[in-house]
Amino acid sequence: MGLAAASANVSRKIPIIEDLRPSVLERIQAANGRPGARLFVGPRGGRIQTGVLRMATYWHEVVAKLGYEHLRRHDLGHTGLTWFADAGVPLHRLHQIAGHTDPWITQRYLHPDIEALQNDGNLLTVHLRAPQRSPNGPQLRVVENEKPSPGQIGEGFCCRVGGDRI
Repeated sequence: MGLAAASANVSRKIPIIEDLRPSVLERIQAANGRPGARLFVGPRGGRIQTGVLRMATYWHEVVAKLGYEHLRRHDLGHTGLTWFADAGVPLHRLHQIAGHTDPWITQRYLHPDIEALQNDGNLLTVHLRAPQRSPNGPQLRVVENEKPSPGQIGEGFCCRVGGDRI
């Protein structure tokens, strides 16, 4: 189930997790089928402004009590997109969910935890040790007297993994 969201006055569909669906459906019913009706409104019936949201949720007091004084509401977008990515949602859909104009912005929102990075290293280890690649696994060797192309590491030498130049 998706829901239309507006960011920079552009409407987009966003996923709604199962636990939130009853609340969202309740808000949809309260809108009485009015096209374009806002599901969540500010105190005057219009768009919820940042300052109103901050005061209504007691944001500063809550994060201080939890010991997260540095946390901003904007950071929750980073967390949400990271959770979606950890759940396996591909980057092109994360880009649509976030409503960013550039996929690079979406990538900058993603913050894998150290355990995920360690698991990625373990996956690479398994891949590199796989017997089907070569009898002794991939071999790294320095090849002297080859001029590296711009951006390659080293001066006057390159590296090869197996037969592939890196």
